[in-house]
Amino acid sequence: MILRTSGNDRFDRMRRIPWMDVDGISGKRCLVVGAGALGNEVLKCLILAGFCDITVVDSDYIENSNLCRCVFFREGDDGLEKSRVLARRANEVCPEAKIKAVHSMIQDFDDWEYDLVIGCLDNISARLHTNSHAVYYGIPYVDGAIDGMRGKIQTVLPGGPCLQCAMNGSHARIADLRYSCTGNSHIFVPPTAAEITTTSIIAAMQVREAEKIASGRSDLCVRNITFYDGVRGTTDTITLDTDKECPNHMGN
Repeated sequence: MILRTSGNDRFDRMRRIPWMDVDGISGKRCLVVGAGALGNEVLKCLILAGFCDITVVDSDYIENSNLCRCVFFREGDDGLEKSRVLARRANEVCPEAKIKAVHSMIQDFDDWEYDLVIGCLDNISARLHTNSHAVYYGIPYVDGAIDGMRGKIQTVLPGGPCLQCAMNGSHARIADLRYSCTGNSHIFVPPTAAEITTTSIIAAMQVREAEKIASGRSDLCVRNITFYDGVRGTTDTITLDTDKECPNHMGN
């Protein structure tokens, strides 16, 4: 899909970036896993950037504590499925887009025919599941995480280091914990602190990586793990190598 308006191109400013392929972006099929705070900001940025074919997967429900961080949720949405509300409201920003909502845990999702995957998840188990499937199918995966005023992103490209390459024993011990808003049908632990500015920054960094990938410029992607500290206003990047003992890379 090529998004233009007669006499006035809504993506004129983006097209002025030499490497940005706006028409290519509009044709990419994107999977967003997670429809909470990070998912809201990622959907906002994806739609404004011209992504038109998006599927959003989430198994959780809206509660009022989401409203301070979720731009597409409203008063009165309490108890509604996050994925469906997010898809519907995001579509209002760009009616030409095709946004599909799937109310499901990612572990029960079986469609992996996508050009890129963006993770907006709140637990390690779902991250590892998404990561392993993206690696298996050769799909670029951009993972994001937030904890209070800190966050991180990692771009997993085919053949490169993945999330599991950086895992250790402490990650394994908490792999099944899930920071759910409601706690329904899941192992429940108290939610972490969160605020919108850090969420917005991490989501923007994720979508910027998605723009590079969709424009055929994966060579510009951040290939390590980038940590953001909102208190200090700093970013730090840690080099990550492919772990030959990682289950996702063994035999390669």
